[in-house]
Amino acid sequence: MSAPLLRVEDLDLHYGDAQALDGVSLELAAGEIVAIVGANGAGKSSLIRAIHGIEKPAAGRILLDGTDIAGWPSYRVCEAGIGHVAEGRQVFPNLTVLENLEMGATLKRARPEEKRTLDRVLAMFPRLSERRKQPAGTLSGGEQQMLAIGRCLMAQPRLIMFDEPSLGLAPAIVQEVFRIVRRLHEQGLAILLVEQNVTASLKIAHRGYVLENGRIELSGPGSDLLANDRVRQAYLGL
Repeated sequence: MSAPLLRVEDLDLHYGDAQALDGVSLELAAGEIVAIVGANGAGKSSLIRAIHGIEKPAAGRILLDGTDIAGWPSYRVCEAGIGHVAEGRQVFPNLTVLENLEMGATLKRARPEEKRTLDRVLAMFPRLSERRKQPAGTLSGGEQQMLAIGRCLMAQPRLIMFDEPSLGLAPAIVQEVFRIVRRLHEQGLAILLVEQNVTASLKIAHRGYVLENGRIELSGPGSDLLANDRVRQAYLGL
């Protein structure tokens, strides 16, 4: 078996005296969808932020293709090929749709293919193409999520981390977001999916990890976790 694209080993993260992550370990292979599920406050977003360099872990390693990137600043993590679609979308509201997308291509790795990538993103999201001159702040929540994903794609990542992509969206839009995640996987991208929608995320995930109070309590194939009595009782109300 080849080495994983991403390996997190014994990761600890603190906010002051509070421990957000406690010895977290996980793996993600190239071209794989891995879901991280858990309740609010379990440490899911903290894990994403640590991998992306927004928070500096107290201990542990984050290996990308065998290189320890723990503690790297976010721009270096992006240049290494990790994209991040943040919780709450975080588009630039006063910039146009097109300007937001162009912001995603400011990385060195993205510049040579910027025009081709832009054409691909606009073909994937026709609504963004229609609204390319509109300020991003005038878009609906679903459209802003598409823009956040498109901006991430402009950086030509190998791995995309999604942090609560369905949060605050209407059910029909949530289904569309998960369709997009599957489509990106089919195009060869590795996906790390952090989601409160446990059923939807585990259905499309090759493997999943259950995070509780900053620790990985369960892991396995997505289908096995969906059938697990503990997961069903704690997260699905069954």
